[in-house]
Amino acid sequence: MRLLSRAVRSAARQREWSRRHFWGWLNAVFNKVDYERIKAVGPDRAAAEWLLRCGAKVRFQGFDRWQHDYNGLPTGVLGKYKIQAIDATESCIMYRGFDHLDGLEHVEEIKFNKSIYVEDTCLERLSSIGNLQESLNTMEVVSCGNVTDKGLVALHRLKNLEHLFLRDLPGIKDRQTTVDRLQTALPRLDLSLDLD
Repeated sequence: MRLLSRAVRSAARQREWSRRHFWGWLNAVFNKVDYERIKAVGPDRAAAEWLLRCGAKVRFQGFDRWQHDYNGLPTGVLGKYKIQAIDATESCIMYRGFDHLDGLEHVEEIKFNKSIYVEDTCLERLSSIGNLQESLNTMEVVSCGNVTDKGLVALHRLKNLEHLFLRDLPGIKDRQTTVDRLQTALPRLDLSLDLD
């Protein structure tokens, strides 16, 4: 009986691992960058497709409503629709797909809420993109367990960042030093914290 019990537990663990492995693989596929697609449809359209495919939402310039339906993406003249805001709440975006952000010139706001694949390398990559250094002024990082002090400090390169909201980030170990470094580099930054 004990042998049967062990076999059943082992099979259940194997099945759970297989399920997680499958979803991890699928999320990685969704994040793969297709550089030919970016050339064909432009950076904003390609980035919108990537974000929506991964469960995020985008808002285009001149629109009040968020676009969340991949099949409902606006069509028209190439380059007409520019992404103004990104809401990656509970999405599967990961570092692998951040090359999609390279050509975006009008993004003013980004939200990472419960984005389980967002980590320090994502924030470092985001803050190294020249266009975003100029355009991004509002950012939210909430309940992203893989973000540490290192990732937040990298945000100092976003020179026009005016509003940063941080909450529920267990990877932050040296809160005061991180805050001081950000505020020194970005004196206009309105930093809202709820890290306790």
